[in-house]
Amino acid sequence: MTKTTPQREYFLDSIRAYLMLLGVPFHLSLIYSSQNWSVNSPAPSEWLTLLNEFIHAFRMQVFFVISGYFSYMLYLRYAPGAWLKVRLERVGIPMLAAIPLVTLPQFFMLKAWTSKVGDWTQMTTYQRYNALMWDLISHLWFLLVLVVLTLAGFWLFRLLRDARPAKTDYSDLGWGKLTLFILLSALAWGAFRRVMLLLAPQVLGDGLFTMAVMQSLQFLPFFILGAMAWKYPAIKALFVKPNPWTFIGSALAFAAYVANISWNKGDGWLYELDALCAMLMGLWMVNVVFSLGYRLLNSHSPRVTYLVNASLFIYLVHHPLTILYGVFVVPAIGSSTLGFLLGLVMVFGAAFLLYEIHLRIPLLRFLFSGKPQGAKARS
Repeated sequence: MTKTTPQREYFLDSIRAYLMLLGVPFHLSLIYSSQNWSVNSPAPSEWLTLLNEFIHAFRMQVFFVISGYFSYMLYLRYAPGAWLKVRLERVGIPMLAAIPLVTLPQFFMLKAWTSKVGDWTQMTTYQRYNALMWDLISHLWFLLVLVVLTLAGFWLFRLLRDARPAKTDYSDLGWGKLTLFILLSALAWGAFRRVMLLLAPQVLGDGLFTMAVMQSLQFLPFFILGAMAWKYPAIKALFVKPNPWTFIGSALAFAAYVANISWNKGDGWLYELDALCAMLMGLWMVNVVFSLGYRLLNSHSPRVTYLVNASLFIYLVHHPLTILYGVFVVPAIGSSTLGFLLGLVMVFGAAFLLYEIHLRIPLLRFLFSGKPQGAKARS
């Protein structure tokens, strides 16, 4: 491991933490949205539906840019084998620990108190397997995708590191070229999905394939963009410099995203258009989020450090807490807005309380962080 330690990217730490914590309002608003979820309120709320769709349309694309940025930074700091071991531990251990500790109890909650799982006794063996894949892993999908992208990064990062010095430092790169790159990536993803739909439609309904393959392919371009932003400062500078066209483009892409969800059907081009709108919006929102974060959040703060350390745990445990809230509290509250706000207080409060408890239990600290006890915190 090299001794050189770059200056801490405080604004990226802050953005990463807030994006993770947005999972709480995302799932709470999902209860009150027009989308069919594990638990739904009696009547959907238009503004909470819109909030839910807004969060969903860009959050993880920006997250994977940051993940690629920090992953490549660490790749240069460690030997490749050591990097792979560290990254898989940091991602894989929390994912595997969360299955018996978080999502398995959540599965029994859903089976007992909701109709989400369906009639278990009438399911075939494969249907039971697939239901378990969706319910045990779907909440952990981004960790599974990070495992897949880490394995891909072991090869791709070496190519990026060992590439001959280019004739350009990407100082001439603009948002037009980046938009074309993401547009082509989205079209390629849509073409692959359409081929799979024609040749093996049953595979697309498989939970493990959807999360490990389809989701990984959708977010791979953002992961690579993040790594390139570390290697080429001109790309990072492009990300943090506000551009009015990306702000406008984000708004237009979101409008198209909402229109597609509202008017399209699942047996048409719903999913391909969904990916196209979301990937373009995600790219442009990188500029929106990075430029605002660089100006407003680029300073050291003990509060942000605490949130960075807590964000993964909060994300992992908030999902069953949200379901419990939806099952037992939501029916008693007539106002969607009041229910949403009360849910934020209750779910965040319970999640942070559990976080403080887990900090006092070394085994749980290890399982939910993947870090050996006593190890100095690293990105």
